[in-house]
Order: sequence, then C-alpha cells, then structure tokens
Amino acid sequence: MSNRTPRIYRRVEERLSFAAPHIDGFKGQLHDSGYSAATIEELVRLLAGWTDWMSAAGFKFDGILAGFEASMLVVKDPERIKRPGDISQASMGAAKSFIRFLQDQGILEKPAMPPTALETWPILRDFRDWMRQHRGLAETTLDFYQDVIIDFLKALGDDPKFFTAEAIRTFVLQRARPHGHERARGITVATRAFLRFLVASGQCPAGRDYAVPSFANWKLVSVPKFLVAEDIERMISVCDGESRLRDKAVVLLLARLGLRASEVANLKFGDIEWTTGRVAVCGKSRREEWLPLTQEVGDAILAYLDRGRPPLSEPRLFITDIAPLRPLSRIAVKCIVTRTLARAGIKSAAKGAHVLRHSAATAMLRHGVSLAGVGAVLRHRSARMTMHYAKVDFDLLSEIAQSWPGRPSC
Repeated sequence: MSNRTPRIYRRVEERLSFAAPHIDGFKGQLHDSGYSAATIEELVRLLAGWTDWMSAAGFKFDGILAGFEASMLVVKDPERIKRPGDISQASMGAAKSFIRFLQDQGILEKPAMPPTALETWPILRDFRDWMRQHRGLAETTLDFYQDVIIDFLKALGDDPKFFTAEAIRTFVLQRARPHGHERARGITVATRAFLRFLVASGQCPAGRDYAVPSFANWKLVSVPKFLVAEDIERMISVCDGESRLRDKAVVLLLARLGLRASEVANLKFGDIEWTTGRVAVCGKSRREEWLPLTQEVGDAILAYLDRGRPPLSEPRLFITDIAPLRPLSRIAVKCIVTRTLARAGIKSAAKGAHVLRHSAATAMLRHGVSLAGVGAVLRHRSARMTMHYAKVDFDLLSEIAQSWPGRPSC
C-alpha cells in the first residue's frame, strides 16, 4: 500500500480490536471515495489509536457511540496533559469517518436528524416554489432570502395575519443595523419579496410590503474592481502543469467568458457542444443561453477531462482534487481564484471569482466591443448594468454621457 512494511501494517491492524471485522469494508469505501492508498493506511493507523483508547476505557462495539462521545470529551478537555500515545484530534477524525461508514452500511443506526428549515416552516417551501415559478430566481439567491426570512419568522412568528407594519419595520431596521449598505439593501429585498408572496397568495393584507423601509440606493455608484490584462495572464500562467489542469480551465471560463462562480460549478458534460463550439449557461434568470467556446478555453477543458479529472460517475464537469471526490461548489470555485491570485503574487482588493467577470467585461470594452456586445456575453437583463463598465474607459464614457440640459457654462 505504501513504503510501510507489511509486517508493521499487520501490527497496526491487530490493534483494531472490535473494528477489525469491518476494516476491509471501511478501506473499500475510502478507496471508492478517491482516497490514496497511503492516506487509507494512515487513517487505519489513526483509527487503531482510537480503538486502543476505547479498549482501555472498557468500551466494546455495542457501546461505540457512547465511547466516541466519551473520547471527544477527553480530547476537548482544556486541562488535559497530553502524553505520548494519547488519543488525538486526528484519531477522532478517523473514528468519525469509521462510524459514518458503519451507519451508511446499516450496521449502526443513524442518529435522528433535526428538522430542516423547510420542515420547520413549510411556508418557506411554498415561497421558494413561487419565486422559482414567477421570478425564475437562482438557488443561491433563494438561499440568501431564506436566511433572512428564517430570522423574520423567528421574530414575528409564522402566522402572516399578525405581521403588523410596525413589527415589519422594526425587524428590518434591527436586522440591518450591524451590516453595511449593500447587505442592508439585500435584507430589505428579501423581506419585501416574502411579503409580496404572502399578499399574492392571500395570506397577508394587501400593501403590507410597503411597510418595509428603504435604504438610500445610488445605483452603480462604484467603479468595477478588475484586473489588468497582465495580471490575468499571470494567473493563467501559474496554472500551467499537469496538477493545475482543472484550475486553468476554471480561471479561463471566468476570465475569458465572464461566467459566474455558480455557473462554472454547475457546468455539465451535456452543456458543451463540441461540434459547434459553444457552451450552454444557465444564469440568474434560469434561462439557458449559449456562449461561444473559444479555442483556448476548449483546449483547457479537454486537457482537464483527458488527463486531470478523477474517474467519478458524475454529470458535473469539475470535481474536487482531494477526497472525498464530489462536484465543485460555488465556494470552491471562489477558493480556486483566491489561491491562484496568491500563487501569482497579485494583490487585489477583490479576491473572489467575480473580479474575473469584471475583468472580462473591461477587457472586451478596451478591445472595441460595444456595450451591447458586452451585455450579450455577460447576459445582462438591463443595459444600465452594462453601462457600469464604461466607467473604466473614459473615451467610451464620454460617448454615452448626456449633455447638461441647462445653460452652457461660461
């Protein structure tokens, strides 16, 4: 399995006591999840350290869960003086993985899970269904709304008939107080959307959504944060090598096509038409739109699929590098960008994936692409949003600026 001798490894397995009959299945599950042979061997060694403690403490297989809780208290004891051979946090991690394996196999009963938010407040499920059907919102937006609405329901109760204008206003002001301007606006948007759903479904008096206070909103007042072309090329160059094939494809999709992090994470094999050279993207509006797949981006994706993607039966394109293998999440895509910026030595005020989307837009403008063309690539529903990027190009800004309607200056 590794550079350890079989004799030493057999000695480790002899210490597994009550875990020994299940260890082959445990190792098989770890292998199927993408763990390397060396990592599996190390996890078994750590598990043996935990079973040593369990046996010394008098716990047997039928008391494995109670023993795990007892060992956790020992590890977390702030006054414990650690001695050689004592149980460690790493051993607890291996024990947790082993117990999860036993539960997955039905050998141990899974603990009762606490009710989810949708089970606790069924009105949330109705709200999400209504927003998908009538507004076409993305799941990430609905998740943000849900966090705000849960606090709303905790504060005001779950009976819409008792949502008074004063209570609504008090909630929004208190919920927004610790946050900045943009977050406060998001709280008002989420609360107002929920109240409009209640009004439309007849659960709340008409006009109750007007009780939500507004915060000052100077649309598109800021200048987009972006990276210059030299920085983008440095990011791409530090992704060279067989170990960075996935990261290079992800960075190119963000920087060349202006995709959002969630759109990259959700790409599937069926979204790419290789014969026509285009890729289907489902953005915030949940509308499927096609973008051209450039040679550079297509080559990077093919290289990842051919030499870098783990053999996981999963329709999503991008997979984690570290076990357990699973599709990339939106947050994982952001982390790839943050790590790439650090490797390239680029200091940027914005470190998330969206800075590459802004960079793609400004690069297109500076290469002569019209605002309408940029808006088509970025899939903006409003031309006002695309005009936001004109601020980084003063020649273009002078073209779209309107003359002052008053008296000419002296």
